[in-house]
Amino acid sequence: MRSIWNGAISFGLVSIPIKLVNATESHTVSFRQIHTEDGGRIRYRKVCELEDREVTQAEIGKAYEDADGTIVPITDEDLAHLPLPTAKTIDIVAFVPADRIDPLQMENAYYLAASGAPAAKPYTLLREALKRSRKVAIAKFALRGRERLGMLRVVDDVIAMHGLLWPDEIRVPQGVAPDVDVTVRDKELDLADALMDTLGEVDLQDLHDEYREALEEVIAAKAAGEAPPEAPEPAPGGKVLDLMAALEKSVRAAKQSRGEEVGEEAGEPAEGAEEAEEAEVRHLPRGKRAGAAAKKTTAGKQAPAAKKTAAKKTTAAAKKSTSKAQSSRSAKKTASTAKSTAKKTPAKKTASRKRTA
Repeated sequence: MRSIWNGAISFGLVSIPIKLVNATESHTVSFRQIHTEDGGRIRYRKVCELEDREVTQAEIGKAYEDADGTIVPITDEDLAHLPLPTAKTIDIVAFVPADRIDPLQMENAYYLAASGAPAAKPYTLLREALKRSRKVAIAKFALRGRERLGMLRVVDDVIAMHGLLWPDEIRVPQGVAPDVDVTVRDKELDLADALMDTLGEVDLQDLHDEYREALEEVIAAKAAGEAPPEAPEPAPGGKVLDLMAALEKSVRAAKQSRGEEVGEEAGEPAEGAEEAEEAEVRHLPRGKRAGAAAKKTTAGKQAPAAKKTAAKKTTAAAKKSTSKAQSSRSAKKTASTAKSTAKKTPAKKTASRKRTA
C-alpha cells in the first residue's frame, strides 16, 4: 500500500519512524456529468479571472482570503516550516480507556507501518504495551494543512490510527430529542428486548452493499443494450394500530425467518389481531365502549350454544316428520275426498236456490 505521510511516533523519549497508509477504500460507483442532448462530457476548466485564460496545475497555489477580501498567498514552504512539533510527528499525549472515546469523534482510519528494520523493535514495544494495558493512545499530528487529533489502537498485529474531531467540533444535540413526554411500559420494553435477542448478532463480513450491486446490474444491462432489471414490488404494509402490535409482529417475523416455532409465548398476538392491524380505527363514545365490549363477549359465548340448540331442534323435527309421513298419507287421501264432497254439496244447493228465485 502506498504511504500518504512519512514521519515518526513520539512515545516519551522513544521515536518510531513510521509510514501512514489509508486503512479504508471506497467502492462507490462514480458518475460523470454529460450533456444530455449529445452525451458529451462536461468538464470544468480552471480560469484566472484577471487574465481570463485557463491555467495549468503547476500555476496554481494556495492563498487565504481575509474578511475584507484581501488575498494572502501561502506557499508549501510556509506550511513546511510551521512552528509545530507535530508537523512530522505523531505526538502521543495520553493513554485512556477505549470507552472514553465517543464514536461521534471518529473520522478516517489509517494503518501505521514501521519504516525500516530499526523501527521494528520500538514499534512492537508500543503495540504490545497497548494490548496489555487495554487502552488507546491519544495523539496529535499534522496532516493536509492542519493539526489533528488521533487515537491509536491495535488491529491484529498492526497499530491503527483513527482521526478524531476536536471536542468543539461535535455539535450539541439540542432540539433533536422528542419534546413530548412519552411513557414506555415494561411490557413494551420486554418485547423490544425479545426482538433484539431474536435478531441476535451478525457477522459484519456477511453484509454487503446491495445498492451498489443493483446499480452495477443496471449499468451492465444498459451497456449491453438491454432493458435494465425492474425493481421488485414493495411489500404491502398494513396499518399498524399501536406499538405493541408492531413489536409482536416483528418478533414473530424474526423468529419465522430463523426457522423457530412461533406461538403465543413467542410474542404471537391473539387470533384476529392480524386482521385488526389493517382495520380502520373508529373511536366509540365513552359511555358505549363498555356496553359494546360486553355485548360482543356475550354474543361470542352464546353463539356456540345457539348453534347446538338449533341443530338438535332440526334433527328432532326431521325424525318426527319421517315417523308421521306414512300415517299422514292415508289421512290426506280421506281428507281430500271429504273436501271434494263437501264442496260439491253446497254448490248444488246454491244452484237450486237460484232456479227457485
